[in-house]
Amino acid sequence: MTSADEVLARCGELDRFSASPDHLERIYLTPEHAAANQAVAGWMEKAGLSTWTDAAGNQWGRREGPRRGAPALVLGSHLDTVPDAGSFDGMLGVLMAVAVAERLRDEALPFALEVVGFSDEEGARFGKALLGSQAVAGTWDPAWWELRDPHGIALRDALTSFGLDPERIAEAARRPEEIVAYLEAHIEQGPELEAADRSLGCVTGIAGARRFKLSVIGEARHAGGTPYPRRRDALVGASQAIVAIERLARESTCIATVGRIEVQPGAVNVIPGRADISVDLRAATDAERDEMWDVMRAEIKRICRTRRLRLEVIEQHSAPAAPCAPWLQRAITDAIRTTGDDRPMELWSRAGHDAMAIAAVADIGMLFVRCYDGISHHPAEQVREIDVARGLDAFERAVRNVAEVWRADR
Repeated sequence: MTSADEVLARCGELDRFSASPDHLERIYLTPEHAAANQAVAGWMEKAGLSTWTDAAGNQWGRREGPRRGAPALVLGSHLDTVPDAGSFDGMLGVLMAVAVAERLRDEALPFALEVVGFSDEEGARFGKALLGSQAVAGTWDPAWWELRDPHGIALRDALTSFGLDPERIAEAARRPEEIVAYLEAHIEQGPELEAADRSLGCVTGIAGARRFKLSVIGEARHAGGTPYPRRRDALVGASQAIVAIERLARESTCIATVGRIEVQPGAVNVIPGRADISVDLRAATDAERDEMWDVMRAEIKRICRTRRLRLEVIEQHSAPAAPCAPWLQRAITDAIRTTGDDRPMELWSRAGHDAMAIAAVADIGMLFVRCYDGISHHPAEQVREIDVARGLDAFERAVRNVAEVWRADR
């Protein structure tokens, strides 16, 4: 039986597949991606799964159910990383899924069992997240073929160089009738479990996110020669907008982040004539998120009017919130109780996950595992062996719980 210690050791082995000798970086359709797929395929086969790489580069393993072609309960997460990553975001979930498959290899389940290592959750290469899981969900957009990485390589060409055929990308898609449900284990990427001294938590849903580019436009003029009453300083206006965005989010249940500022002309002795800022807005529900955006936009417009500035807004990304299915939440919370936690924590995920893409074709459930200080997307990412051990027991129990529900419904 695969132990927590072995799962953690395998996470360490995957660290070898990195584009840099100094930090962990494994991005989509690279030699490092291929090497990670190969290593995980080996562990899948050891767990008794037959393996394949799909048309989008996702790594799969499957154990047949009571009949060939039966619908499958899918367990998984992702194998790609951000630049300068930690060892557990995504990878821990994949390797826990492999371990659970190994633990259940001799158990008669009423469905097939599949494990997937998704290929591009982070979007670090082409700037578009969830490419692998969206291909599986059948929501691939042909416009993505024109995406290019920082070296100018088009997504289509990268897929071809990886040994895959872009014309067959639709073959990665799965139909709803093929999937019983999707369960994902993942580090929390937040501090709530640690603050409560809990190993595990049940996810109630994944944040709905919207991302915007806001352009505050004023007038570039001489820094010394223009008195304050004549100034239309775009950067000062944008700065007031940033403070307002944080204030409004803090007063609500939403999370808002300004992660990028670009100023033109960017000279030390010129009043900024234009400031572009990014806004990432998330909430547990789409209604909360959209209401907050309306409030923020109204306040930013007011700031701009007061300072005689013009505001332009471009929405660059929108993803609906993905609630976890109540029956899968029950399966997970009941499983957590078997580890000794009588009152499992319920949390909504402020981070995005492959589960939110798969929600288009299947019910989803998620198990959170405590991580040190809530740190993620950083080399300091860390988990404790005891938490992984409890996570493995709960994940295995959750699969059994799903099987009991599935049998009862048939």
